[in-house]
Amino acid sequence: MDIGVVDLSRLQFALTALYHFLFVPLTLGMSFMLVIMEAIYVMTGRAIWREITRFWGKIFGINFVLGVATGLTMEFEFGTNWSYFSHYVGDIFGAPLAIEGLMAFFLEATFVGLMFFGWDRLSKLGHLAVTFMVAVGTNFSALWILVANGWMQNPVGSAFNPDTMRMEVTDFGAVLFNPVAQAKFVHTVSAGYVAASLVVLGVSSFYLLRGKWTAVARRSFVVAAAFGLASSLSVVVLGDESGYTLTDNQKMKLAAIEAEWHTEPAPAGITLFGLPDIATRTTRYAVKVPWVLGLIATRSVDKEVTGMSELVLKAQERIESGVIAYRALDVLKRNPTDRAARTVFEAHRNNLGYALLLKAHIADPGKASPALIASTAWDVVPSVPVMFWTFRIMAGIGFLMIALFATAFLLASLRLHMKARWFQRIALWAIPLPWIAIELGWVTAELGRQPWAIDGVLPTFLANSTLTPAMLWTTIIGFTALYGTLAVIEVRLILATIAHGPVEDPLEAAPHPTDAPALAPAA
Repeated sequence: MDIGVVDLSRLQFALTALYHFLFVPLTLGMSFMLVIMEAIYVMTGRAIWREITRFWGKIFGINFVLGVATGLTMEFEFGTNWSYFSHYVGDIFGAPLAIEGLMAFFLEATFVGLMFFGWDRLSKLGHLAVTFMVAVGTNFSALWILVANGWMQNPVGSAFNPDTMRMEVTDFGAVLFNPVAQAKFVHTVSAGYVAASLVVLGVSSFYLLRGKWTAVARRSFVVAAAFGLASSLSVVVLGDESGYTLTDNQKMKLAAIEAEWHTEPAPAGITLFGLPDIATRTTRYAVKVPWVLGLIATRSVDKEVTGMSELVLKAQERIESGVIAYRALDVLKRNPTDRAARTVFEAHRNNLGYALLLKAHIADPGKASPALIASTAWDVVPSVPVMFWTFRIMAGIGFLMIALFATAFLLASLRLHMKARWFQRIALWAIPLPWIAIELGWVTAELGRQPWAIDGVLPTFLANSTLTPAMLWTTIIGFTALYGTLAVIEVRLILATIAHGPVEDPLEAAPHPTDAPALAPAA
């Protein structure tokens, strides 16, 4: 085990994943916004809605291509950088990825061509059905990816097989309906809907500020305001549900997010501000709101939220139990028919992963001293300051999005959005905010799982491939240069599409007839 190699492998995968997720939210949200816009076209028959749908479809297409390319690279990295992870849990983790590729990816890939090139070959209703299938395929892709990621966070429906020395599926239904995966899916896709809504709102505001293509802009503004308000409200509601699932499945992550060093008597208060201090294991200058954390985490005012110190003591107990399982497994390796060893292993098998944490400090966990076990138990605590602040910035942006879209919806309802230049400027400059919140959300989710690659099963430092730092630096630099270039190309293409405007031909760039002011009657 080379900690430098582990850290570089983590860095490379983090960069790839965060870069890939720059494109996913817009794809998720824009696909269903296209369905809404085209449905209006089919119902009304007004050509302006066809023009609107085709314009936003171009931006969707540019983003879709790069999202697919970066997503494929990320999946290959499981084999190149995390080969032991793939070997140890591939029977379980590989299934959702395979289903995603065979069902969702091919579904959207098949219909996306029809969506772009079938406008004059399909009926209105037929083309709308194609657009809907693209949206379904896109969101199904997210479902299966998040089923896989949810299993990493909460490894249900699986068990370690001492005969094969690997994790295997015991209940695929439990893997599919994992509460963590379901909560992550609805929360993630709703965040993508917010991001896409703000892109449409911001670009529409840009056109209104410039007085260009206002017929397209004002209609797009209304769709974005309504869809964005519903999405931003759902993000907060579904985020609350995600917090509730942490109480049952990832208590350490919840405690780190809230910087709860010790169990607080019910009803637990939420810390709005504070400075978590790792050295003293306290939160200085904490400003708390009573009862709120208890309501979020336990849906009650009479249940406590367990603190990190108490969870570390439980981890210590699990490590001790895991050491017993590790010793019994060592006997089974040499003699698989030893019934006494198998009986001992079966009694402690659920804690085997905790014994593996000791491998960061000692080659043979079976020889760990009580003092080493006690100190290793604190390894299960993630970086509290990072968890504390990334969550609060993410949540703060979420509430800002509600305020933004509520204002947009009110202005659109009162038909004041054409004149509210102050709001148009805010909407334009606010476009990056959902991406900041989404990326911080992934940092919170993934860093909060550490030190585990699979929570409670496989430590991250044991999951990587046998690589050298030089190999990793070469690929990190190469991927960064390539992806940086692709990002510049995509941004330039999207900006060029926006500058070109919602027209099919440059000769059509003159103001739309509905943009022209009404002529005063002759005197």
